[in-house]
Amino acid sequence: MSAGLPRTHARRAAVQALYQALVNQQELAQDELDFVTAENSDKMDLKYFTTLVKGVSKEISFIDSELSFAVDRAIASVDPVESSILRLAVYEFVYCPEVPYRVVLNEAVELAKTLGGEQGHKYVNGVLDKMGSKLRAVEYKSAKSKRSKK
Repeated sequence: MSAGLPRTHARRAAVQALYQALVNQQELAQDELDFVTAENSDKMDLKYFTTLVKGVSKEISFIDSELSFAVDRAIASVDPVESSILRLAVYEFVYCPEVPYRVVLNEAVELAKTLGGEQGHKYVNGVLDKMGSKLRAVEYKSAKSKRSKK
C-alpha cells in the first residue's frame, strides 16, 4: 500500500464528516465520527483523520477568514462539498507544513472531482492556487517556476 493512500482515505472521510456537520449545522459528535470512519478504518490514517476534523472544526473562523482572500463570494454560499474541501486544504496549508503544497492541492482537486459538482474541481483548484500563493509562498513560487520551465 502506498504511504500516501491512508492519508488520502483520511482526507476523504474528513471531507465527508465536515460536510455532514455543515449541512446539519452542528458540531460533529463522536458517534458521527465513528460512523464516517467505520467503513474505512482499515484503509485510512485514523490519527490524521482526527487531526484534520478536529483541527478544521477548531480553526474554522480563522480558516474562513483566510479563504475570504481567494473566494469570490461568502463561504456560506459556496457548495457545501467544495467549502468542506477548501477548509480542509487551507487547514493543511497552515497547520501541516510537512505536507507539500502540491500534495494538498492535488488531493483537494481529486476530492472535488469525485465528491463535488461537475465543475467544482476547477473552482477548488483556482481558489487553492490563490491560497497557495499566500499561505505557502516559497513552495508556490517553486512549483510555478518548475512548471514554466517544462
